[in-house]
Amino acid sequence: MRQRRFQRGRELAIDLGTANTLVFVRGEGIAVFEPSVVAIDEASGRVHAVGEDAKRMIGRTPATIRAIRPLRHGVIADFDITADMLRYFIRRVGGGGLSFSRVVLCVPSGITDVERNAVEEATLAAGARRVSLIEEPMAAAIGAGLPVAEAQGSMVVDIGGGTTEVAVLSLGGIVVWESVRVGGYELDEALVRHVDANGHLLIGPETAEAAKIACGAAWPLPEKIETDVAGRDRITGLLRRTTIDSSEVRAAIAQPLETIVDTVKRALESTPPELASDVANRGIVLAGGGALLRGVDQLLSSETGLPVLIADSPLECVVLGAGSSLEETAMQGRTARRGGFRRRRRRS
Repeated sequence: MRQRRFQRGRELAIDLGTANTLVFVRGEGIAVFEPSVVAIDEASGRVHAVGEDAKRMIGRTPATIRAIRPLRHGVIADFDITADMLRYFIRRVGGGGLSFSRVVLCVPSGITDVERNAVEEATLAAGARRVSLIEEPMAAAIGAGLPVAEAQGSMVVDIGGGTTEVAVLSLGGIVVWESVRVGGYELDEALVRHVDANGHLLIGPETAEAAKIACGAAWPLPEKIETDVAGRDRITGLLRRTTIDSSEVRAAIAQPLETIVDTVKRALESTPPELASDVANRGIVLAGGGALLRGVDQLLSSETGLPVLIADSPLECVVLGAGSSLEETAMQGRTARRGGFRRRRRRS
């Protein structure tokens, strides 16, 4: 018992995203990659399932069970459920009842102080002793291998499930940033509306996401890709299946993609000339799940006139960057809001 009392908890980096939660354990790597979904028993308030098991229940639960995403646009929509989800994932990586000595948590650059406090408190409630926040564009840039500590400009666009983060970084800080609460889920919702308006077919967001992955594109493809979607006919009320192709999906998601492009352009317009020259030479790096949409790099390159590259591991580079920061003791003392850490200890 005496030995256990002085045993140190492991250190974690957590990318608490609207779509997925990733947990990086120092010295081990990524230990959890699960959807940010929790299924709750309404009668008892007990957590019924978390992660992939809960995601399969979305739209398929009985009246007594509710499958929800406790985060919206990268921030907490339900504090207690978020804390339960974090606690579950910490146990998954072997936490048990042992408090973790430090957690580095990724947050969107555009969140308010109230929202920052909420994610800190939820992480402390889940068992962390100390919480450090790192903004997602900085973590994404580190994970993508950009030279963020050097005196040259690097630009990263992180297209997540609920937000798109655009930042120009130099000398270890964020110089210019733009954040818009548009991401992968807005693309799904746009496709749901399009199929309803043009085919009088009501499909669910999970079906729309599957169709987007199967044949979605932001740029014209050499050959059309088709996929089937099933839903409820608005007119007859009966179940019906139809086929959509990549050009139809591209038309459906054009408006939210335009919002993302405009956000990137605003960031470029605000970039100081010397840093803009660096970005023009090095190009823009895409991260996040949205980077996997076919042709999104071509769309951004066409609209900005700059080369656009996709990070090697776009889904994982945010948590990998936060995990790298666990090793960088020189960065732990930074207190600047842009590009640095803000730490909070659990009250004893």
